[in-house]
Amino acid sequence: MAWYPGATKYELQPESDGQPAIRPTQFIMHSIAAPWTARRIYEYWRDSSNLESHFGLGYEGDLGQYIGTETRADANYKANLRPDGSGAVSIETASNLQHTDPWTAEQVEKLIALGAWLHRRHGIPLRVCRSASDPGYGYHRLHADWAVSGTACPGDARVRQFRNVVFPGIVARATGQSPPQEEPDMPSMLNESNTVDVVLRSGVWTGLAFTDAVLHSGPRRHSTVVHLLFADSTHREARIEGRFYLTDTAGKNPSAYLTVTGKGPGGHQFQCAADVPKGRHLRFEVRATTPDGSSVRLLHRVVSGPYWAL
Repeated sequence: MAWYPGATKYELQPESDGQPAIRPTQFIMHSIAAPWTARRIYEYWRDSSNLESHFGLGYEGDLGQYIGTETRADANYKANLRPDGSGAVSIETASNLQHTDPWTAEQVEKLIALGAWLHRRHGIPLRVCRSASDPGYGYHRLHADWAVSGTACPGDARVRQFRNVVFPGIVARATGQSPPQEEPDMPSMLNESNTVDVVLRSGVWTGLAFTDAVLHSGPRRHSTVVHLLFADSTHREARIEGRFYLTDTAGKNPSAYLTVTGKGPGGHQFQCAADVPKGRHLRFEVRATTPDGSSVRLLHRVVSGPYWAL
């Protein structure tokens, strides 16, 4: 069983030793609709319910682990254990009684750190789950098969945080981004994502919007990573190219950076670390070229990284 070194261990028995093994392929985030500490969540699982999550997280960032991540926990309905042996790692997070409040800054940091560790430890792919069985990251209400009778957990505020802060933060942490060396000022962080599918015509450069099409406005120093996820139906020999480029504030007079090339479906990553001069905007575009001229579907895109005002 795998135990996260950043959590306090409150092992549940007999569940920890008696429940079947899983192969972790997902991380699902819950709100428990109670302002409890990690220890109080453990006591609830131990004394008042035959259900449980792998982890519990209090408002102050106190993180407890109750079951190893390679053992089934029962908080995710059909995602607990599938016929192929895969299953979800789950976390309950303290919230108000209506689970309408946002995660605290301390909770967000622990969710990001744990999510990055699960990627490194179990290889959970850095994407939002596209279906109930698709490997990746999600929140409880994302798919109906994760809750017996449906659920509103977590509330809207936390869903927005997951999309705009937590999941992009996991991607940034897991991919090892770090600020430039010898930088005296604390950076701000760019974390934006967009889940709207884009159909890319073969051989055509397409500018991408995250929150919008402008990643940075100068004068600014940055270290930025774009992570793109392409559909499994993408031609195996498709050439995937991405490039950052500068424009004026009207989006004209582009000056392209070096193009980075990959191949085939799945995730592709592109990085740029440079200064954006005053009066210039940094943007990103992608091109997919297939041998048979077929289109390619882009499923999800995330841009993240530190930046400094100049």
